[in-house]
Amino acid sequence: MAGKIKKLLVANRGEIAVRIIRAAQALGIPTVAACSEADSDSLAAKLADEVCIIGPAQAARSYLNIKALLDAAAQSGANAIHPGYGFLSENAQFAERVVQAGYIFVGPDAQTIRVMGDKAAARRTAAEAGVPIVPGSRVLETVQAAQIRAGEIGYPCLIKAAAGGGGRGIRVVENDEALAREFPVAQSESNAAFGSSAVYLERFIDRARHVEVQILGDGERVIHLFDRECSLQRRRQKIFEEAPSPALSSAQRAALCDSAVQLARHLRYRGAGTLEYLFDETRGEFWFIEMNTRIQVEHPVTEMVTGIDLVQWMLRIANGEPLTLTQSDVTLRGSACEMRINAEDPERNFFPCPGLIEGVVWPGGEGIRVDSHVFTGYRVPPWYDSLLAKVIAWGADRPQALARARQALSSLELRGIKTTVPLHQWLLQHPKLQAGEFTTTTLEQWLAARDGESSTQIPEVRRYGQ
Repeated sequence: MAGKIKKLLVANRGEIAVRIIRAAQALGIPTVAACSEADSDSLAAKLADEVCIIGPAQAARSYLNIKALLDAAAQSGANAIHPGYGFLSENAQFAERVVQAGYIFVGPDAQTIRVMGDKAAARRTAAEAGVPIVPGSRVLETVQAAQIRAGEIGYPCLIKAAAGGGGRGIRVVENDEALAREFPVAQSESNAAFGSSAVYLERFIDRARHVEVQILGDGERVIHLFDRECSLQRRRQKIFEEAPSPALSSAQRAALCDSAVQLARHLRYRGAGTLEYLFDETRGEFWFIEMNTRIQVEHPVTEMVTGIDLVQWMLRIANGEPLTLTQSDVTLRGSACEMRINAEDPERNFFPCPGLIEGVVWPGGEGIRVDSHVFTGYRVPPWYDSLLAKVIAWGADRPQALARARQALSSLELRGIKTTVPLHQWLLQHPKLQAGEFTTTTLEQWLAARDGESSTQIPEVRRYGQ
């Protein structure tokens, strides 16, 4: 591939680093794996053309160390940096410094990352673009102002940190008294977690589904690659994803995707991005909640139902190529689902289980894809996210995709440590999953019922005032 990108530094680790390296190799782009000392013998290090050790195991001294990453680019002669997901992928300062240092940042510009990374600013931007947002407020400074706005929105309300992410610090309040009690606490917690005390209110939707839309843009043109269902979550972290969502009608899908394109055009978006929505099944309405200005963990299900390589397109767009795909080129073909396999013990409250992988057997067959960085003899480190692999199954329709997923997991072997494979095997047999009948709180309820608990409480989302 001729063009601006001469050598690519992969500023990440694990399966996404492997994914980026392979996409770059397919385009003829030499790669440099930026690795911590703990990842010096990782699969990414083995696959890349070069390796730069950027610091000790601790992420703050390696994968979150902007200076170390820029030094690695300079040392290796790389002229482009791909941040993957997590770590610095949505850090506007990192994107800014990459460009200031004369490198290509594979992703949107820093201003887009900054605006869409601020939840309150993202809501304002979406509203300006005519995209429906969950009824809520701007940043509120006082309890009195919050109570007035809550009265207009209607209880229950969510108190959310404007600078928050990953489902952290969200609270549900049921009345004025609860709001008065929890509002200053939420401000304090937000400041401690994110360095900002800015909070806002949002209507709480009781029976909500989490649906997102994948977009691609080159700064001039924008297309969507349809939707993904991401409602099955534990502690507000996704467990199981599928494309397309089984909850949407054709008309709802078209309206949702058009909305996403509308906002991305307003932003003059460049690269791959995801717009997240809450879908109110009761009312048949959808509401924008946030945008992720990066590649998503669950992007393979979109690739499986569209046949489009998102990571390659990220690189091509960063390389200055125009987006030659038109909306009519993107067709929805069949159904796909993704199971996140983590080094956790589901029988011990998902306790982390790092350690030595004594043996690996990956599933295969028609419609099966595995994205992983794990191999026999690999030692799972304790310092990072526990994701080991993503098993993706495609079928001509949803029942076939789920059947292939069940078959794939039955032949998967990861010996030596505990993993979440048994959880996914149980989930895939659940009649409600098979019927597509679930919301964002359903998985916690299913687990509680399975484990014989009378109720469950999501630690990150607490209800007050009941």
